[in-house]
Amino acid sequence: MNKKLFTMLFTIAPMLIFAQEKGLDQKIDEVFGSATGWFVNFIFYQIDFGGGVKVFWVLFPLILGALYFTIYFKFINFRGVITSINIVRGKYDDLDHGSENDQTLAVAGDATPGGDSIETIAVENHEGEVSHFQALTAALSATVGLGNIAGVAIAVSIGGAGATFWMIVAGLLGMASKFVECTLGVKYRDIEADGTVYGGPMYYLTKGLKNKKLGKLLAVLFAIFVIGGSFGGGNMFQVNQAFQLVENITGGDASFLHGKGWLFGVVMAVLVGIVIIGGIKKIAKVTDKIVPFMVVIYVAASLFVIVVNFNMIGDAFMQIINGAFNPEGMAGGAIGVLVQGFRRAAFSNEAGVGSASIAHSAVKTKYAASEGLVALLEPFIDTVVVCTMTALVLIITGNVTSANSGLNDAQAILLTSGAFASAISWFPYVLTIAVVLFAFSTMISWSYYGFQGWAYLFGRSKRMEYTYKIVFCLFVIIGSAASLGSVIGFSDAMIFAMMVPNMIGIVMLAPKVKEELNKYKKAMKGLKSE
Repeated sequence: MNKKLFTMLFTIAPMLIFAQEKGLDQKIDEVFGSATGWFVNFIFYQIDFGGGVKVFWVLFPLILGALYFTIYFKFINFRGVITSINIVRGKYDDLDHGSENDQTLAVAGDATPGGDSIETIAVENHEGEVSHFQALTAALSATVGLGNIAGVAIAVSIGGAGATFWMIVAGLLGMASKFVECTLGVKYRDIEADGTVYGGPMYYLTKGLKNKKLGKLLAVLFAIFVIGGSFGGGNMFQVNQAFQLVENITGGDASFLHGKGWLFGVVMAVLVGIVIIGGIKKIAKVTDKIVPFMVVIYVAASLFVIVVNFNMIGDAFMQIINGAFNPEGMAGGAIGVLVQGFRRAAFSNEAGVGSASIAHSAVKTKYAASEGLVALLEPFIDTVVVCTMTALVLIITGNVTSANSGLNDAQAILLTSGAFASAISWFPYVLTIAVVLFAFSTMISWSYYGFQGWAYLFGRSKRMEYTYKIVFCLFVIIGSAASLGSVIGFSDAMIFAMMVPNMIGIVMLAPKVKEELNKYKKAMKGLKSE
């Protein structure tokens, strides 16, 4: 099957070259745009508050939901951070490995020792496929990426320095949503006889909601949306933006790659194909090396720029605070972060969208809440740390000006690259490599998300699995070679549409999450007392 995959990739490349030269991609894009425009316009409909302030409606359920979970779980997004770090460090691994004493926690006919619904466990000896750390990095690889670089640049350009404050608030609130959906992902997952895990909103919507018809409807909608999102925002957009930066850094119009996006796409497709064929275990083995490396390099470079300009740090924070609490800053923050940054990165961490719960579902644990607590760290790392670092670099280097508003994603990446270059002349080359790695890791993780939705709708056979993976790799090439703005916009809308069925489900299932949290707390107390 591997040979079939690679043969297909190399067969399609010449067809794409021909299509690109004939302008076929633009024609397809126009037809597709006219057919799907209604859906995109609905998802990205903006409510006009007057005074030039327009906010996408999808912002409200995400923010209100995150605020509700923060209060309902008594600020778990702050209280649970230390416990989260200890779980990742392995302090509570004995609970995951289990013991005879675990059996005393089971309730006959209701739950297994860790709280999984009895119907979700096919083989009791299989608890998952990846470690807590690998599940965290797999989910992070899908969120840490272009949104942290381009999205933040757009946000602060439009909203000013004050947008940074609201970005941090959004990240902190999102930690609660992530805790809820990832706990549910583990609780209601399916585990096959060979240990393969199938999880995510499709399963907790189907199995968790009392109204089975509603649960099935929401699950099917989510599966459709996640498949569409995986092909566009999680694939074509990523590789397209990565190619534009590579082309720019190698000479722009004079680059040897100019007009050869298909070549870059073929290389990326082969690399992606090699990884995703191995499933979540192979993906996790790659991401647990790439993600820490990317984050450390990016944060270290950001800290270097900040330290070199240490005399401007105080002024930068004053700009952030002052900008956040004056009328102009408030509007800028809403538009810059909760609109512009939201569209490309869903607060840059997809909290409330439900996608991350798919990766976290594969964790090796008997306690669902343990992984929910680990997931708390994801928005903190992605938004509070990485996005804030980007914003500080842009503010300190003087790139927060109205002249930079209206940037597209490719231009925003170059703006960030230029900000780093002002302090580290050679860093744009490193940033280019980082962006390619960001795009690569995002694609392999989103391929897993999309496949889970595909398997839910079309079955778990090997034929269905490889059909999806071949199509996904073909879209990598298409994303590099073609100009398909409407297609990417449509799939972007599908990513945010995932929020609707997911948010309905996780609000209704919040009491179940509280039960799981109490079980895990009881187990931790028992471990400490031994």
